[in-house]
Amino acid sequence: MSVTAAAGPAKLIVAIDGPSGAGKSTVTRRLAERLGYIHIDTGAMFRAVALAVSRLGVDPDDDAALARLCRSLDICFDSLNHLQLNGEDVSVAIRNPEISLLTSRIAAKPSVRNHLLYLQRKMGMNGGVVLEGRDIGTVVFPDADVKFYLTASPEERGRRRYEELKEKGAQVTLAQTVAEVIERDEQDLHRKVAPLSRAADAVEIDSTLLTLEDVLANMESVVKNYRMSAE
Repeated sequence: MSVTAAAGPAKLIVAIDGPSGAGKSTVTRRLAERLGYIHIDTGAMFRAVALAVSRLGVDPDDDAALARLCRSLDICFDSLNHLQLNGEDVSVAIRNPEISLLTSRIAAKPSVRNHLLYLQRKMGMNGGVVLEGRDIGTVVFPDADVKFYLTASPEERGRRRYEELKEKGAQVTLAQTVAEVIERDEQDLHRKVAPLSRAADAVEIDSTLLTLEDVLANMESVVKNYRMSAE
């Protein structure tokens, strides 16, 4: 994927981190649209690898096999910001609960992280981007111009994910989905490689009681203030 940064006086790198189900994908996409920036969903890139692992029967604990798999994958975003895996639109296929849990498992593997870290830095190095993930502000772009940590209560994140899955026709229960969110949190917080953490200089936003518009307005204000202070 070749990246052409947005035009304008300040081509910033904006990092949005946070736990599963916090609404990062929607917020990042909408903020990128408002800023005229490119949206890079790094979590989706890890999900794409997990999907390939599942489809091909690769051992998720075999780091050498994962390294070979990663080298064989073409992962990019098309002009509509849909995730492409070897030429196939997998934007929907990567969102089921099984892939979510497998993603957290393979995301801790050095071979996967190193490969995708290279791709993510290449995509965002020229600025004019909004990236989302779990370690964007701490590992991928620790010098990002603006950093956010978006979170919400596990119950609210589970409820949002449940509604999303039900709309897609998935056979899930609210209790099951909340439990999966909590399990994912445990995996992400305690994994040895690049665990989920809030950058010291990130602006934390708890969206439990906020609307999408509230969150976006808050973020736009922070970006605007950064630009003014940098001029």
